[in-house]
Amino acid sequence: MKKLLHKTSHKAGRAPGTMVHIGRQRTEPVRIGLLNYGPAHLEERSLASVAECRPYRDGPGVTWVNLDGIHQLGILEQLGADFGLHPLVLEDIVNTTHRPKMEAFDDYLFLVLKMPHYDPVTASVNTEQVCLILSRNHVLSFQEQQGDVFDGVRQRLRGNKGRLRTMGADYLAYVLIDAIVDSYYFIMESLGEEIEHLEEIIMDRPTPDIQSRIHHFKREMILLRKAVWPLRELISGLQREESSLIAPATGVFLRDVYDHSVQIIDTVETLRDVLSGLLDLYMSNISNRMNEVMKVLTIIATIFIPLTFIAGIYGMNFEYMPELHWRWSYPLLWLLMLTLACGMFKFFRRKHWL
Repeated sequence: MKKLLHKTSHKAGRAPGTMVHIGRQRTEPVRIGLLNYGPAHLEERSLASVAECRPYRDGPGVTWVNLDGIHQLGILEQLGADFGLHPLVLEDIVNTTHRPKMEAFDDYLFLVLKMPHYDPVTASVNTEQVCLILSRNHVLSFQEQQGDVFDGVRQRLRGNKGRLRTMGADYLAYVLIDAIVDSYYFIMESLGEEIEHLEEIIMDRPTPDIQSRIHHFKREMILLRKAVWPLRELISGLQREESSLIAPATGVFLRDVYDHSVQIIDTVETLRDVLSGLLDLYMSNISNRMNEVMKVLTIIATIFIPLTFIAGIYGMNFEYMPELHWRWSYPLLWLLMLTLACGMFKFFRRKHWL
C-alpha cells in the first residue's frame, strides 16, 4: 500500500513553486554526470559542482547532464537557474508522486516518467521517478538514486554505434524514453513466469498462502498500470506536439515506442485478467476439495446410520429380548451389519458417488 499512496499533506499551504522533497529520504551525495558528444567527439565527465555545467548549456554538440539524487534542493535550484527552468518544474522534479506527463514550455519540454526496478527475491516492482528536460542542444535527466536502465545508451555513445551521435537532443530523449519502456518488457516476462508457476501450483495442489500471493501480484499489476497508462499519453503528446525541438525524423521513432507502450499496457491488462481467473480457480479448487471431503464424511456417516440403529436396539437394557439368548445371535448380527455396510458401499459406487 505504501507504494500506491504517498503522504503529500505537508505541502499544503505553501506557495506554488516551493521546492519540497517528497519521497524516500536519502543521505548519499548527489552525483552529476555529463556527456557531450557529436559525430566526431565524445566527452564524458563526472562533475563536482553544477557550475561546471554552464559552459555546455549553449556549447557545441549535444549535452546530456544526469543527476543521481534530487534530495539536495540547493543543487537543483542552482541548476534550474543556470538552465532557465521554471520554479514549478523544479517543484515537480522533487515531488516523486507525479504520474507520467509532458509539459511544453517556450524553449524546452518537461517529461516525467516512471522507471521500474524488479526484485526477483520478493517478485515485487518498485518504480523510480525520472524527469527529463529536452532543450535544443541538451537533455537534463533527474533520478532519485543511482542505478538506471541507461547503461546501454551510454555504451552506444561510447562505441559510436548507430545514429545516436549524429542526431540531435530530441533523438537522445527518445532513446532514454525507449530504454525505460523496454525495461518494462523484462518485468512483464518475469512476472508472467511467476504467475505461470502460481497457476501450476493451483492446478496441482494449492497451499494456504496462494491467496496472499495472488493478491500480491494483483497489487504489482495495479502499480504497473498506474505507471504505464499515463506513459502512453505522454508519448502520444510528444507526437502531437508541434515543437521545433522535435525533428520530423524523430517522430517516426516516437511512433515505434508508442506501439511498445501499447503492447505493455495490453500485457498488464492480460496478466490482471489471468490473476482474476487464478483467484476464481483457487477458490473453486478449494471449494471442490471441501466438497470431496464432505462427500466422503457424509457417506461414512450414512453407512453408520443403520449400523448405529441396530447397535442401539441391542444395547437397550431390556430383560426379555429373545435374540440375546440365541447361540448364533452375535455372529449373525455382525454378518447383518457387514452386509448392510457392503451393500450401501456398492450402491454408492453404482451411483458414482464414490
